Amino acid sequence: MKMNSLGLIEMTSIAAGMQAADIMLKTSDVELVLSRTICSGKYMVLIGGDVAEVQSAIDAATSDIDFAVIDTFVIPNVHPDIFPALSGHSNTDDLEALGILESFSVASLIEGADAAVKSANVKIIEIRLAMALGGKAFATFTGEVAAVTSAIDSGAAKVAEKGLLVNKVVIAQPRKELLSEMI
Repeated sequence: MKMNSLGLIEMTSIAAGMQAADIMLKTSDVELVLSRTICSGKYMVLIGGDVAEVQSAIDAATSDIDFAVIDTFVIPNVHPDIFPALSGHSNTDDLEALGILESFSVASLIEGADAAVKSANVKIIEIRLAMALGGKAFATFTGEVAAVTSAIDSGAAKVAEKGLLVNKVVIAQPRKELLSEMI
C-alpha cells in the first residue's frame, strides 16, 4: 500500500475511538498505524494510505461519531521522518541546537511536527503522544540554531492555528545529557 498520507482522529471516548477505527478500516483502503488509549481517558486512531482514501476514512468516522471528536487531521505527502519519530526510532546521536514543540492535542502536534520538518533542515529526535503527559504531546528536533528556530516557529504556527500551542523552546547549546533523557 502506498502510504503518502496520514490521518488521525483523537476522541474523548475509548469506545467511540475503537468504533472509529473499525469504520475507517471497513470503509477505506487504509492501513492502521496506531490505535490506542491515551492519557486523560482519550483514544487516538492513526491511519495511513493514499490521500483520498485517508480523507474518506476520516470523513466516514467523523460523520458517524462527531460527538466524541476532539481533533482530526489529514496530512498529504507527510514527511518520511514522521514515521520513525512516531515509533520512537530516532538515529540521532549528536545534539546540536534543541527545539521543543508542545501541544494540548496529539493531532495538532503531529501536524506541527510535519510542518516543522518540512520547513527547515532539521532532524526529528522524537514525537511523544499523550502517554504520561496528561493528554499533551511534544516533539523534539535538532540541527543548526537558525534551522531549528525556523522549524519550531513553523510548527508552532501550525499548532497555534487550532489554539492548542502549549509552548515552544529553542536551546542553542544544550547539554549532551539531555539527549540521553529524551531517547
